[in-house]
Amino acid sequence: MHLKLKVQEFCIEIRTFVLVLFGSDFRLNPTFILIDFAMKNRTKIIIGAVIVLLIGGLVYMYLNMRTKDATISEMSQQFKLEKDELTDEYSQLNLQYEGYGLRVGNDSLATLVESERVKIQQVLAELKTVKVTNARRIGQLKKELESMRGVMRQYVIQIDSLNAQNSQLRSENKVVTKRWNDAQQQANTLSEEKNVLTKKVTLASILEARSISVESLTNKGRIAKKISKTSQLKFSFIITKNISAPTGEKYVYLRVLQPDGAPLIKKNEDQFLFENKYINYSARRPIDYEGDEVAVTIYWDVEEFLHPGSYRADIFADGYVIGSVNFSLKN
Repeated sequence: MHLKLKVQEFCIEIRTFVLVLFGSDFRLNPTFILIDFAMKNRTKIIIGAVIVLLIGGLVYMYLNMRTKDATISEMSQQFKLEKDELTDEYSQLNLQYEGYGLRVGNDSLATLVESERVKIQQVLAELKTVKVTNARRIGQLKKELESMRGVMRQYVIQIDSLNAQNSQLRSENKVVTKRWNDAQQQANTLSEEKNVLTKKVTLASILEARSISVESLTNKGRIAKKISKTSQLKFSFIITKNISAPTGEKYVYLRVLQPDGAPLIKKNEDQFLFENKYINYSARRPIDYEGDEVAVTIYWDVEEFLHPGSYRADIFADGYVIGSVNFSLKN
């Protein structure tokens, strides 16, 4: 209503201005005709103007909304692209951590690398759920990515340094191992040579009994022709000269085996050490050996029944068999 009154007042003022300007013949003037038309149809003109303004406003709002939608769509696509790129970068960093984790030989460093890899996996899990429009969080994750890359670079430097040290240590270990193997081989060779020499010396030091003889004697000291007449067995032999053999007083042992393999013994306690075990002897005799040839005689007093057959006599000294002889006793 207020607007209508204003328009009426404006038209009256225009009409007065025209009368003053054109005089009494103003009704024939085209300008007056236009003004008169406007005054008579002023309501319609006002309504039309309002409609035109409304249509213009709606068109402007529609175009503005389309522009905003396009802008929002473009921004959403940009945010999605940034999120996808960020996901790819975190995935690549995760693979790098996995690769370096396999190369770490230090337990403490391996634990740190694995801890960082777990953080990256947590970020990847978060990126699957975070909205593309959450620009603030995506920006934070970008900064965290740079921080993790910096940590990664430090770990890479440490890993490469450790690997280089390990490589050097392996090379040095190979050299040391080769030297040790060479030294061990040389020691084994020397040991074998020593063993050979020791065996030679040992063999050279073993006494030898030769010219071994066995006689069956009666109780009168004569040769017994029958086993039933034998009261004593006489064993005679010579211990040869040996300057390498141990000298001094020692025992010479006699061990007589019967046809069944059982030794002739007086007491079970009559034993001596041979090849790390104790065995029975039949008789023994002490001698004083000074490296020269020595004649030795040992007697066995027959106090048991002797079976006819093949017998064997072994002679021992210094823990070695120094001589053997087979003999027979007949009826």
